[in-house]
Amino acid sequence: MVNKKDFYTAIEERRSIYGISSETVISDERIEEVIHHAVKHTPSSFNSQSARVVVLLGDNHTKLWNITTESLRNIVPVDQFGPTEEKMQAFGNGYGTVLFFEDSKTIESLQNQFASYADNFPIWSQHSSGMLQYVIWTSLELEGFGASLQHYNPLIDEDVKREWDIPDSWNLIAQMPFGKPTLPAGEKEFKPLGERVKIVK
Repeated sequence: MVNKKDFYTAIEERRSIYGISSETVISDERIEEVIHHAVKHTPSSFNSQSARVVVLLGDNHTKLWNITTESLRNIVPVDQFGPTEEKMQAFGNGYGTVLFFEDSKTIESLQNQFASYADNFPIWSQHSSGMLQYVIWTSLELEGFGASLQHYNPLIDEDVKREWDIPDSWNLIAQMPFGKPTLPAGEKEFKPLGERVKIVK
């Protein structure tokens, strides 16, 4: 893979981008390469490789946000639904969405093999998923996309599984809509690092 930016710059420039369009910046084949590389090389506890990813492009991407819109319509008061609908439309305006899952069968297998760590494997699974989300998010930014991380699970879980024939053991963790940036990220405030980091020598 081509190193377009140094590691530290990539970390710094990965931001939540909500203004996105359906215009692509790379080929679908390149998107596939980026996702494959991230899934293959992101670490997981006991090398469990429990992460599962579905990438929705084109009409499938649009369909996801239509499903989410209608699911939210059932629980958000009518007089408050306007901003919610606008947000869903903004996500739907993008080029694609990455769905992040964790495979419960894999986690349960580890729990059975290593009973003394059984309570920890679901936690470690979430850690691994978080790392994968970050790797893919930063990778998409490197390619020129803007993205954000959303969590409309478990509200949409059953509809997603039914629509895209997702195995029952795959648990939806997060959704990442992405597209060509149309608006920059907002200003970000940073707390003093002295309050957050302790160096012991």
